[in-house]
Amino acid sequence: MVSKMNLIEKILAKASDRKEVVPGEIVEARIDCAMVNEITGHLTIKYFNEVGAKNVWDRNKIVIVIDHTIPAATVEAAELHKIVREFARRHEIKAFYDVGRGGIAHQIMVEKGHVLPGNVIVGADSHTCTYGALGAFATGIGSTEMASVFINGRLWFRVPKAIKVNVFGNFREYVTAKDLFLKIAQTLGEDGANYMGIEFCGPAIENMSIDGRLTLCNMVVEVGAKAGIVAADEKTISYLNGRIEGNPTLYESDKESVYERTLEVDASSLTPLVACPNSVSNVKPVQEVEGVEVDQVYIGSCTNGRLEDLRIVAKILKGKRVNERTRLVIVPASQEIYLSALKEGLIETFIMSGAVVANPTCGACYGGHIGVLASGEVCLSTTNRNFVGRMGSPKSKVYLASPATAAASAIEGKIVDPTSFSGG
Repeated sequence: MVSKMNLIEKILAKASDRKEVVPGEIVEARIDCAMVNEITGHLTIKYFNEVGAKNVWDRNKIVIVIDHTIPAATVEAAELHKIVREFARRHEIKAFYDVGRGGIAHQIMVEKGHVLPGNVIVGADSHTCTYGALGAFATGIGSTEMASVFINGRLWFRVPKAIKVNVFGNFREYVTAKDLFLKIAQTLGEDGANYMGIEFCGPAIENMSIDGRLTLCNMVVEVGAKAGIVAADEKTISYLNGRIEGNPTLYESDKESVYERTLEVDASSLTPLVACPNSVSNVKPVQEVEGVEVDQVYIGSCTNGRLEDLRIVAKILKGKRVNERTRLVIVPASQEIYLSALKEGLIETFIMSGAVVANPTCGACYGGHIGVLASGEVCLSTTNRNFVGRMGSPKSKVYLASPATAAASAIEGKIVDPTSFSGG
């Protein structure tokens, strides 16, 4: 008799031609899609060439995105761009997104239809877990592992145990998916889900937008998780309409499936939260850190650079000015989002407020360019990590918060509760 399986187990069983799998088992799964960027991709290409590989296993299942330092800010960055660009051309990789033609990889993957429910997807970047928002099993791997995938299209996995996060109730105004995840991080700790899957479910998740679900799944790696996932539903189908061909198969967890742990979260009880230096799990209510002066506010990244995020920011900034002691940097996650924000007048609102709007890039998030911090500076960021030196000088400090908290704090020049701008 086949045991009851959760969503991740079902996907891994299908991909490894098994009737069932259980946590702890090692399976070899078929890969539906593999992604690299220029930072990790050049190493994958190096290993691919070193073992004498001549051809990729399937050029239609490989995605290459130049996104970390674009346009190239240094000669070194330009050389990395050149390596992946030439590889993409040599192997006729159709899904190659060069400078100005895509944006941040994790947004491009979902926007351009490279993610389907039930897929097994790997990326040479830790935030590949983002794609679980569309009901896929998606996880980050190393560059050497990716070279192997490029060659044979398969990879082994240890089936992870799973944590179920059931979210109910209604979010208050200016309390977002980012605040929900910070609450989860506070509860679990930075290693509380090591090599586990996190399945988000419940009425509040069902009501949540795809943008919000992407934010949740994006950040599961910050508590050590292997993958995050939300069962695909009608919202998923609607989002994928026009992005993919055909109708995807939807999977869901069996009612009697077993979880290592279950968290119950009442969304209506949540308030704006802030992750303080230097850990994503060092979370406090915004009221406890109000008044901390900020030199820079950064809004963007694969976590919070989507259209829903930018609309919240524009609502708060409309008719107001960024504090004269603070600089505000806003980075849409993709060209598509940038264009939509432009058409909606959001970009004009940002510029009129005194913000600088940059092209889609990972630059500031990983401390590469477009927003690097100097020693002693404080940044409030909507990104996903605040480790020492993450966004620049190791002597800088990074606080993490939602786009709403970030926008409100940019106006005041210090960390503030965005609910004070309610109705703004």
